[in-house]
Amino acid sequence: MRVAVVGGGMAGLAAAYELASSGADVVILEGSDRLGGKLRLGSVGDLTLDLGAESILARRPEGLDLIAAVGLDGKMVNPHTITASIWTHGELRPMPATVMGIPADLTELAASGIARVDDPHVLPVPDEDVSVADFVATRLGRDVLDRLVEPLLGGVYAGHTEALSLRATTPQIAALGPDLLAGATAARAAATASGPVFAGLVGGVGQLPAAVAATPGLEVRLDSTVRAITRTTDGWRLSVGPTTGVEHLDVDAVVVAAPAPAAARLIAEDAPDAAFALAAIDYASMAIVTYVLDEPPAFEGSGFLVPPVDGKFIKAATVSSNKWGWVADTGRTVIRASVGRAGEATLLQHDDRAITAGALADLRAAFGGLAEPVDAVVQRWGGALPQYDVGHLDRVATIERSVASVRGLEVCGAAYRGVGIPAVIASGRAAARRLLDAGTIDA
Repeated sequence: MRVAVVGGGMAGLAAAYELASSGADVVILEGSDRLGGKLRLGSVGDLTLDLGAESILARRPEGLDLIAAVGLDGKMVNPHTITASIWTHGELRPMPATVMGIPADLTELAASGIARVDDPHVLPVPDEDVSVADFVATRLGRDVLDRLVEPLLGGVYAGHTEALSLRATTPQIAALGPDLLAGATAARAAATASGPVFAGLVGGVGQLPAAVAATPGLEVRLDSTVRAITRTTDGWRLSVGPTTGVEHLDVDAVVVAAPAPAAARLIAEDAPDAAFALAAIDYASMAIVTYVLDEPPAFEGSGFLVPPVDGKFIKAATVSSNKWGWVADTGRTVIRASVGRAGEATLLQHDDRAITAGALADLRAAFGGLAEPVDAVVQRWGGALPQYDVGHLDRVATIERSVASVRGLEVCGAAYRGVGIPAVIASGRAAARRLLDAGTIDA
């Protein structure tokens, strides 16, 4: 039986892997000229480096399991350091122990000089969804929200806490209970012995898409935009390719692993409630600037975050050559700067030269000087990160109910229940498993 997977990001690849490994005949239809979504390798100077995500959350198994399944586990490594700082109040300050920005040690927080908790309130956790800002600020004040929670979520979602859903983006904070400070202290103590937080691959996690695509029984078609999906008497017909030369592809089942706007358009006729909910999901754009230098910065940690209230050009920086041994072994210093949050479209309208210069100026200010880079590359991620605004999980539940009523159709990706690599892999494999378990396809 034949299955089409629409979208060749990591969710689509994971779905295709699960289906092909179970014996299905799978074709991935990717509208761009490459696979991998937000995983991408590129050349900076004379080095091949990750231009997208460079690490995988190791405390969820899905990413590590797929790495092992496709034979890349021999390249798996953990960071040399994940010691981070916050660039605020004019200097780099060591980040105190927190749970998603909620202080777990008030003595450490005071010593850091980052933020104050003047009048904490113990309040019940509401049954309804609220914004992260509403929940945190009413309990611990704006300072903790602005200088600890906000920069952390800006790095993950490129969003703003005033809009982001507590339940969808920071369930860890909701789980701390009515007394956030006591809950964070207990949670942090319990987490100390749970193993490495992150993992990567020697040579970059951008190797993973090609390894998955090499799975037997899996066909990949690049530059293959899917324009329509139509239900037939015994399956589905996909209209693929340019409007001047549309090809029709008949399959038994379809997994739509495209971003929400494209998914909404493709499934509107067969799952209108899902399409309506998908259309309500906004996306944020951002960019990563990767610099290669011959001289090291006077900094030993893995990088730093920047609170939006400080008004800087960048929102975060990672010293990859401090973080990863394989990068350090090149003999070069590699620094990545992240730019852009939801609503900052004008910032990303600057050309690459201006973005490179603006980010470099901030890096020099933060580090107290920095040598001239040997090379720099700007990788733009337009519409890359779905925004999990208040009520997001209700929208996802609507999507899942609507799609579940349509035989032979599934959806998956970052728009639903997590934007990290393990989360989107889990989404893709779960979509494939639902098709297999329902007997929709005879693998």
